[in-house]
Amino acid sequence: MKQDKIFLSIVIPCFNEEKTLKDIVEKVICNTKKYRIEILIVDDFSTDNSIKVINNLQKKYKFIRLLAHNNNQGKGAALRTGFNNLSDSDITIIQDADLEYDPSEYEKLIEPIIKKNSDVVYGSRFLSGSERRVLYFWHRYANGLLTFLSNVFTNLNLTDMETCYKVFKTKILKQITIEENRFGIEPEITAKISKMNLVIYEVGISYHGRTYEEGKKIGLKDAFRALFCILKYNIFR
Repeated sequence: MKQDKIFLSIVIPCFNEEKTLKDIVEKVICNTKKYRIEILIVDDFSTDNSIKVINNLQKKYKFIRLLAHNNNQGKGAALRTGFNNLSDSDITIIQDADLEYDPSEYEKLIEPIIKKNSDVVYGSRFLSGSERRVLYFWHRYANGLLTFLSNVFTNLNLTDMETCYKVFKTKILKQITIEENRFGIEPEITAKISKMNLVIYEVGISYHGRTYEEGKKIGLKDAFRALFCILKYNIFR
């Protein structure tokens, strides 16, 4: 796979992210100049000015596509919509619409696919010495517990199952049917790739987490749903 020929799809689920959406899209574009790209922004029925921001971005960049939901469904549903509308790209990257994850790390995220023939890459917030904002103890503990339980059933040795940065060969991603509508997509997709005899890598990434006051959306009920999904997609499927 020649690097200058690579076609990247970046799928960005969006719900009420008018404050950060333009910045994150500009960062994505700035860090993908050597690739052919498409950016699929899936608006999950935002009630702020997110759609207006996307429309303005589309006027400037022809490779941006807007996919809009008629009602709020959740991150998993937004990603499902994005995945169902992918072009025949080489690699697909999931990118949140906030500024917690840094697109400057795309190159090292896709390197295992380019150089080592990996099928899937997870960006781990806990694997490296990269900078990480210090926030909630219980979030970190819950993440570690969910990752551990997921690993027990998948027999993978991931350090960060809940990471946003999941990167796939697009042809692999198109073989996966997403069922979860909310944050249960993380253990669901992990369970499903674990059964596909794939080459999976992890790379360390930085993380600039948000507080709830700054717009963080995941909560306790999502942790319980993730636990349910670990059991559902590993044991009952």
